[in-house]
Amino acid sequence: MRKYISNTSWLVFEKIASMGLGFLMTVLVARYLGAHDFGTLAYTTALVAIFATAGHMGLSGLVVRELVAKPNNAALIMGTSFFLKFIGIFLGFIALIIFTYFSEERYSNEFWILIIAASSLLLKPFELLEFWFASKVQSKYSAVSRFFSVAFISIFKIFLIIFGAGLLAFISMLFFQAIIFCVLLYYFYQQMESVPIKKWRITTRYLKELSSQAWVVFLGALFATIYFKIDQVMLQWLIGPEEVGMYAVAATLSEAWYFLPSAIVASFFPRLIELHEIRKQNFEANMQKLFDLLFWLAFCMAFIITFVASPLITFFFSFEYLQAAEILVIHIWAALFIFMRALLSRWILIENILIFSLLTQGLGAMTNVILNLWLIPHYGGLGAAYATLVSYAAASYISLVFYKKTRGVFWMMTKSFFAPFRYSFAFVSRKV
Repeated sequence: MRKYISNTSWLVFEKIASMGLGFLMTVLVARYLGAHDFGTLAYTTALVAIFATAGHMGLSGLVVRELVAKPNNAALIMGTSFFLKFIGIFLGFIALIIFTYFSEERYSNEFWILIIAASSLLLKPFELLEFWFASKVQSKYSAVSRFFSVAFISIFKIFLIIFGAGLLAFISMLFFQAIIFCVLLYYFYQQMESVPIKKWRITTRYLKELSSQAWVVFLGALFATIYFKIDQVMLQWLIGPEEVGMYAVAATLSEAWYFLPSAIVASFFPRLIELHEIRKQNFEANMQKLFDLLFWLAFCMAFIITFVASPLITFFFSFEYLQAAEILVIHIWAALFIFMRALLSRWILIENILIFSLLTQGLGAMTNVILNLWLIPHYGGLGAAYATLVSYAAASYISLVFYKKTRGVFWMMTKSFFAPFRYSFAFVSRKV
């Protein structure tokens, strides 16, 4: 287990460091730009994230699983995956350009903001190298690459603030951060005993095989991104950039903690694959322990932030963003389901019931969009926060009870609510 704990430590350290820098930059940039321009920045970032899902292609956990299970086919897996990811990203890039052309006044400031942001998508295929490091339980290389890319861009942003740069300059940082991250990833990949990129290969047969498995995960990821980011997009359409700025500040504080489940689950994923193949009982026991850990991490975090939301917002972002506090109090509780969803998504891959991921994510996206249409016109950002909470609960917990194969996981999640009592009872029983 030392290897997995070390791998988790690197991921957690990087996320904490990056979160710290990212949060500092969010505070500085939000204060500098003001609610209107910061809202425009948040809207642009959310829109790019939605179109970037085209490059996901359902490959994230799938590629790691393939590399762990078939190490001798690494060149084929990497080559084919890169090709699929490139095709997806290119289509997403074209779609965003078309959307910009018809949705914004031609050659306006907003038009160029979206064009510059869209250019960052073209580097996304190279993030495939992260999957290689994850499969080798060597995520420290991804962690170092991501941290230094964030650090370099943070320094640039400080200079932009000092010299009074406009919104376009801050948008361009998306592109430059992507360049730095991909260059560092490639450098570390070259230093390892990896399959050289020139040896990557593609076969039509494996392309079809991978696509047949990946399309369901891809649509699930698309739906997940929609209900993860659509709030800010719909706030822009239905209310305006100031409301997006308020919501974005609350979401930044709420979502900053989402790295924890991702880091923990990513590190233990290879181990769960092994246990699933050889020791089913141990596999289920480890799943329960991970659900217990994830739920109570989220609960403790949400409980504390509920009581400090107002002073937290005003201290960091000033009274201009005070309205964001009530949004944060609601939005933060969605973490209960986001944390557990990180493990559920990996379990779905292991059990190969990818269609369920599609159905639940689709349910979450549909629920969020419908609730946003209903609540945002009346309650603004607060309505969007309620829509987020309900849609996450529906997609990642309630829906599990309706499908026989996932009902066991539903009860695992439910048992995690009572983990302190279960562990206390077990401790007392052993003493007796």
